[in-house]
Amino acid sequence: MAPRTPRGVRRALWAVAALTALALAGTFFWEPLRDWLRPPLPPPAPTAFDWTARMTPLAGTGLRGARDGHALSARFDEPWGVVRGPDGSVFVADGGEANRIRRIAPDGTVTTFAGSVEGFRDGVGAAARFHTPSSLAVDRFGALVVADTGNHAIRRIARNGAVATLAGTGVAGLREGDAALAQFRGPMGVAVDAIGRVYVADTWNDRIRVIETDGRVRTLAGGARGFVDGAGAQARFDTPTALAVAGDGTVWVADTGNRALRRIDPDGTVRTWRPAGWDAVDVDRPLSLAVAHDGVLYVGTLSPGRVLQVSPDGRARVLTGASTGQWAARAAGLWLERDGSMLLADAAGHRLHRIVRRSAGDDVLRDGPVGPRPDRPLPDTARRWPFAPQDGWHEVVGTLGEVRGNFSGESRSHLHNGLDVRADVGTPVLALIDAKVTSPLAAFSFGGQAEGITVDELTSLHMRVGRTAQGRNLDPSRFAFEHDEDGRPSLVRILRGTRFAAGDALGSVNAQAHTHLIVGPYGHQHNAIRLGFHGYRDTVPPRIDGVSLLDDAGLPLTAREDGRVLVPRAGGGVQVVVDAWDQVDGNLPRRRLGLHRIGYQVLRADGTPVPGFEAPSMNLDFSRMPAHPDAVLTAYAADSGITVHGAARTRFLYVPSNIVRGDTVAEARWDPAALPPGDYVVRAVGVDAAGNRAIGASDLPVRLLAH
Repeated sequence: MAPRTPRGVRRALWAVAALTALALAGTFFWEPLRDWLRPPLPPPAPTAFDWTARMTPLAGTGLRGARDGHALSARFDEPWGVVRGPDGSVFVADGGEANRIRRIAPDGTVTTFAGSVEGFRDGVGAAARFHTPSSLAVDRFGALVVADTGNHAIRRIARNGAVATLAGTGVAGLREGDAALAQFRGPMGVAVDAIGRVYVADTWNDRIRVIETDGRVRTLAGGARGFVDGAGAQARFDTPTALAVAGDGTVWVADTGNRALRRIDPDGTVRTWRPAGWDAVDVDRPLSLAVAHDGVLYVGTLSPGRVLQVSPDGRARVLTGASTGQWAARAAGLWLERDGSMLLADAAGHRLHRIVRRSAGDDVLRDGPVGPRPDRPLPDTARRWPFAPQDGWHEVVGTLGEVRGNFSGESRSHLHNGLDVRADVGTPVLALIDAKVTSPLAAFSFGGQAEGITVDELTSLHMRVGRTAQGRNLDPSRFAFEHDEDGRPSLVRILRGTRFAAGDALGSVNAQAHTHLIVGPYGHQHNAIRLGFHGYRDTVPPRIDGVSLLDDAGLPLTAREDGRVLVPRAGGGVQVVVDAWDQVDGNLPRRRLGLHRIGYQVLRADGTPVPGFEAPSMNLDFSRMPAHPDAVLTAYAADSGITVHGAARTRFLYVPSNIVRGDTVAEARWDPAALPPGDYVVRAVGVDAAGNRAIGASDLPVRLLAH
């Protein structure tokens, strides 16, 4: 028999064990309790409603990834939810392919706090698994609450990084009761009130749910999808994505599918916020929310990613995003700091920003950078086409930057923002890459000519999403249909986190007889021709049919002498207009496409360039889609247009004396007064995406008059 441990030694061991237990208790219980019992800070000042905002970098490079390190060199794949924890760290729900909760320490170091590969598992740190996490909240003990959208669950992360499932089974459904048995369907929004109740935007159940402090789950408001105010189950929502709880108990709801801002009063009544008077701002597709101590609300929108400020008395204003230089790609997460500044998570821009007050001393400081990096790698499509055979040739019938009209007769309504590929009506539209759905409104415009789907950063338009030409569901596990009274599909919905593989059918071509490919989020779109396609060749040079000039009043200069257009040197300058078009190999002869870059050059009569025009000024460049709404009127002259919008023939009348290039959209002029009187040549220069230089009537002889 082993000798007994002396009583004194046993007492010492018990004392060590007790001290260890107390230390552990202090780690897990005392620190949160200490934070909770700490005397409250003095109340903040009333929220200002007249300040000018500037966006400054917080973290991320604008390139995708899940790279830790210093905040400005770290990478985020899809930063969605953002909160500040009790220790001063910023926590980020990084969805997309990251599936992690990231931590930005007060010193700016980014680390992974919890999660790694996609899955559903509790555990500590990297041992835990998430699936497309969305919103975050902080409870009264300093723990994080996570809307784990792809797992249909609500998770809780203790301050030591231990992840536990707060509610949900991991299976999509709708069930009340005990948290361990309750079911959700793609929840995206979470918020916590003062007593610890967790509010959940149960996005694809179109309900607002509550997890009570005793662990019971119930529905606070909402029933079937719709748009109805009322009490409790009488109310209707459509794809609610975010929540914020005000100090008076009001629960604000970003009702994204209804393009509306809703509020649930403490008595459970749902009301729609209505803007007051002439200063109203359109709250289009709200996506994120934050509320101040005095009830002032901040709203982030889906696309373009603006931030709005809403006062309790109904006033609204654009805080960021009034100019294109402040357009985030997707304003998915907001956090209001105590000093009145804000944190913004730009999910599709792969960045986090601070929104701070612009003072008189920093008026010259620019915002940004904002959105995904312009030089980011495009999706690797392996040169696939959107139709079968994906490795065979298909006809390209429209390119980025072409002028487009509308059905009201305006020939210069907007610029074409994608690549059109022709196909017969009913042809299956196929995925180009392996990717997941990230937007809560991935399918849109059901039944319309512009119906489409967005998977990751690729969008396809002019199709019947999720259904065949006969209206049959292509895949009920991915496409959730709603039906009208006659049993016909009336809506298709796709949960955030749904995956598609390259070659999977996304839908079928509608009556437009082509699909329209867009690369990147609105305001940050690239030319899809850069994806590359099997068998695509372009050896045909663009054609210039003529060059003309407009005076400073916009009237044509037509007077000639010795075959030269007479140009007065006085006045406000001259606009250069170039009539040009392009073709590609294999297209029908009647098919006219737009050019990729257009410019002009001024030469002396002997062909040598004048000062300032040693190289052509390539002022119109459609490598990227210009975001400015006036870009079409700047790039094209009147009488431009295409046949489907009423023009007699396809005609691209470019104005290369103006500038439409990247983020710059500006009217400009060629100033003949800078040259002495005499004979010159205005030469138009055009290049297609393959680098072929335009041929044809590219030179306009001119004579500058002495007066």
